[in-house]
Parts: sequence; C-alpha cells; structure tokens
Amino acid sequence: MNIEYTGRHFRVRDDLRGFTEKKLQKVAKFIEEPIEIRVLLEADKHRRIAEIHVSHRHGVLQATEEAEHMEDAINAAVDKVEKQARRARKKFMDVRRRAQRAVEEEQHWPLEVLARDSVSPGDGGPRVIKTTRLQIKPMTIEEAALQLSASKNDFFVFRDSRTDRVSVLYRRRDNNYGLITPEP
Repeated sequence: MNIEYTGRHFRVRDDLRGFTEKKLQKVAKFIEEPIEIRVLLEADKHRRIAEIHVSHRHGVLQATEEAEHMEDAINAAVDKVEKQARRARKKFMDVRRRAQRAVEEEQHWPLEVLARDSVSPGDGGPRVIKTTRLQIKPMTIEEAALQLSASKNDFFVFRDSRTDRVSVLYRRRDNNYGLITPEP
C-alpha cells in the first residue's frame, strides 16, 4: 500500500500521517493489492478538507469531506471510501459467485453412440450417424424459443429455470413449437 500525502495551506504532520494510515488499514482489507492512495489535506480559514483517492486493480475510489477539525474530515472521508470499497468487494464477489453457480448449473449430457462394428448392418433398424454434445443451460421457455428460431435444428434442449428440469422444445411441421417436459 503506497500512500502519497499532499498539503495545501497545511503542513501534514507525522501524527496525522499515522492517524490516516491506521484508518486506511480498514479499507485495504477490502481491496486487492496493488493499492495507490493519494491523500490531499487542505486548510481554509474555518474549514478543513480531506480528499482521498484510492486506485486499485479494479478501479478508483474517492471521497472528499470537510469538517472543523482535520481528524474529523479524515474520518468522514475514510468512512466514505470504506463504504465504496465494501460495495465494490460485494459486487465483485457476487459476480464471481454468479459465474461459479452458472458453471455448476451447466450440465453436460453425453449421448452414447454405438460403434459402427457393434451394429450389424443386416438388422435394418436405424443407425446413429452423428454424435452431439450439449451444454444444457438454465433459461425460460421464451429464451429457448428464441434460441430455437435462431438455430437450424428442429429441437432445443434446455433446463427450464422455473421448474429446474430438463425440457425439449421442438419445431412442429406447422411451424409452431412443441414442448416436452418430464413428469414430476
């Protein structure tokens, strides 16, 4: 954690540096390294202003606060930055969890194909000619209908997000759609 201090009409004392660094430790636990922090402390006639910019791998957090005393301004600015860091961390973790959950929900359903030698050509029954591996994704029936209309296939296999069951949507000869769902 690299902290750069700047004072405008104000000399940044060592005790304020230590106070600020101690407060910023709370922010650092929510953000991944590397962290660049710029602290601008400004003094006007009757007000003290603390401005904090935290640059990290996923963006920038910033806050400006003013108060009668510099410590109060620093506290308020650090609290704002900490709130932003918590929100950013929560958002980042939610995105990671959602992505992980989506990967877990996708199931691969292999289709077993008989080897050419195992099917005797004289039995006259249908033969499996092509094998397709499917990723079954959770979606609504409307989304599956859009996917089916965009594809050249006559059917679409999906996991219904309302019932959490595997379903098949197929194109009928009259250009309407049919839906096959398993019984509960």
